[in-house]
Amino acid sequence: MGIEEKLPSGIALTTVEKLAGYMRKASIWPATFGLACCAIEMMAVGTPHYDLARFGMERFAATPRQADLMIVAGRVSNKMAPVVRQVYDQMANPKWVISMGVCASSGGMFNNYAIVQGVDHIIPVDIYLPGCPPRPEMLLNAIELHQQIQSTPLGVNRVAAARAAEQAALGATPTELQPPTHDHEGLLGRNLLA
Repeated sequence: MGIEEKLPSGIALTTVEKLAGYMRKASIWPATFGLACCAIEMMAVGTPHYDLARFGMERFAATPRQADLMIVAGRVSNKMAPVVRQVYDQMANPKWVISMGVCASSGGMFNNYAIVQGVDHIIPVDIYLPGCPPRPEMLLNAIELHQQIQSTPLGVNRVAAARAAEQAALGATPTELQPPTHDHEGLLGRNLLA
């Protein structure tokens, strides 16, 4: 017979970690960081039609010191990369990042020297949102990050979880060393339109 059975109904017992996680997920302030066409879709999420305020995210912070979520919307040029990193470093901990659109996630169609081939080369990314450009509904779906925010441990537990995630990422096989998934040799020299 536990303490919860002795208390009157309606009193919820929880840990401070769960309570803090719930409050954090219900008061996310995204940093305004639109770089290209995906920024238009990000702005559309703030309109009454999509109502981002129901997630506690109605205030897009114009200063990184008051933001805890960076939505990188659009392609990141090599000239802009230090600025992205500086804004990320100025954000208070804990902080999260959504890479919005294929250009931010992998460079997209801009496979050249001027565009960073994925914002994860500069800052750690929590959610990758595909699409060119992704629809506002897709960004709302990417707010599943709320579940991750709510379950983020506090204090020493958070540091241990971050170290474990970093070790797992360092131990992963880079994509250029993974075996190919398709055989393109058989396609060379063939007329695919015939």
